[in-house]
Parts: sequence; C-alpha cells; structure tokens
Amino acid sequence: MTRHGKNCTAGAVYTYHEKRKDTAASGYGTQSVRLGKDAIKDFDCCCLSLQPCQDPVVTPDGYLYEKQAILEYILHQKTEIAKKMKAYEKQKQTLKSSNQLESKSEERQKVERFKTSENSIVSKPINPFTSGQKKDSEVSSSGEPVTAGPATTSSQSLPSFWIPSLTPEAKPTLLKKPSKAVLCPMSGRPIKMNDLIPVRFTPLDPSLDRVALLNRQVSLLSTAHT
Repeated sequence: MTRHGKNCTAGAVYTYHEKRKDTAASGYGTQSVRLGKDAIKDFDCCCLSLQPCQDPVVTPDGYLYEKQAILEYILHQKTEIAKKMKAYEKQKQTLKSSNQLESKSEERQKVERFKTSENSIVSKPINPFTSGQKKDSEVSSSGEPVTAGPATTSSQSLPSFWIPSLTPEAKPTLLKKPSKAVLCPMSGRPIKMNDLIPVRFTPLDPSLDRVALLNRQVSLLSTAHT
C-alpha cells in the first residue's frame, strides 16, 4: 500500500466530522452550538450590567433592566444623538454654502465668456475665391476660434495618480440624518422612559423542598406594576 492511502484525506467518504469542520470554517449553513452556564444570564439579572437587579424594570418586549442602568443608557444615547444631529446640521450648512459659491462662480464665468465673445467680434471682408475652402482654423458663431484637430480622449484628461500634485482626492463621506429615537440595546426597537414597567421580585419560601437544591437565594417574579 502506498503512502497516499494512509493519509486521512485519502478517504472517499465525506465524514461527519469533516462536514462540521467545514461548516464552522465557512460560516454558511445551519450551525448548532451548546452554550455553557456562563453564557446564559439569570432571569433576575440586568441585560446591561448582568448583575441582580435592585430596582428592576421591564420593557414591553420583556427585557429586564436595572432602572438606573437603563436611564443612564437612554440619557447617553440622547446626548450622542444630539451630537450627531449637530454635525449633520453643520454639514448641511457647509454643502449649502459650497453650492452657492459654485453657482456664483458659474455665473461669473458665463459673464466673462460673454464679454470675451463680444469684444472679439471683428468684421472681415469676404473673399469669394476662398469662401468654399475649408480651413484648419475657423471662427464659431460666438466669435471664439475653433481649431480642427483630434478630440481629446478621456484618458488624456485623467489625473496622474503617481504625481503628488495630480493625485485625485477622495470626497468626504456624507453623514446621514440620525434618527431621534433611542433604541433598546437588546431588541433594537425604540424605547422610552414611560414604557418601562416596574417589577417586584419576591424571594421563594425557604421551607420548600426544591429550595434546598439551590446553592444560593433565588428570586421569583411575582407581580408587575403598570
């Protein structure tokens, strides 16, 4: 038997282990992972701080937060939204002023071209012997000289990227108008302070048999105040 037949990759069967390995490496297909205890928080812990809630509140979607933590999060997000809105308004004013400057420069160039064409009009006598012949240089209806020659191609007008002075500049990234709604960190839906529902936890009765199986105090979701 040759050495090739002894290699692990020489088998004709695509094994289950190879399928799982390729699926995990490619990132496609259905994947199942068993999560450990450290990956799952307790039901009475805050979704932000991951600590047991002292003053718990719940969102309409059922996510539990510490009241102080979620209020600090909402205030922080409102501050960030205000900063983004201020930057967006500044960008809007900058674009407006630049557009005004471009329009003024275009009007100025039109006026200059008109003055140049008006000043270059000169009456010349018509020669009947040369009127039917084509010339390399002619005068257009606006008075500007037009030279017959090969048209410039787009490749000739492109800047030379290897020369620092002719390197094309990247346009600045335009900011999008930010949303004024504060989103829930878990569900991604809009959240408001008025939508938070206070929750009251009641400890389990220590005399119950099932409590003896637990290593620590467990809280039970008793009632919710609207």
